[in-house]
Amino acid sequence: MKIFIINSFRTIIYIAYFVIIGLYAFGAYLQRSDVNEVFQGLFGSLLNPSAEAALSIVIGLLAGWFVATIVCGLLVTLLDIRDDINDRLPDGRGK
Repeated sequence: MKIFIINSFRTIIYIAYFVIIGLYAFGAYLQRSDVNEVFQGLFGSLLNPSAEAALSIVIGLLAGWFVATIVCGLLVTLLDIRDDINDRLPDGRGK
């Protein structure tokens, strides 16, 4: 049962990884006019609508990848620490 719970949790983490990336890309696409304003502030020219959408999606994918890596990495690390503690608890009680 323990193997099933751990593997199902890791499967949820793998799904959450891609969901987080997708949500960030979609959110950046919805806010593409803001991305275009930042681009204009940095480079002094506006993008056409297709370049605005493409740049927004790329920025959303990169931001989503970064956030998903941090969030899911921390969750897996905490799961591993909890699993190691649970493995050692019976040894400590027996002494």
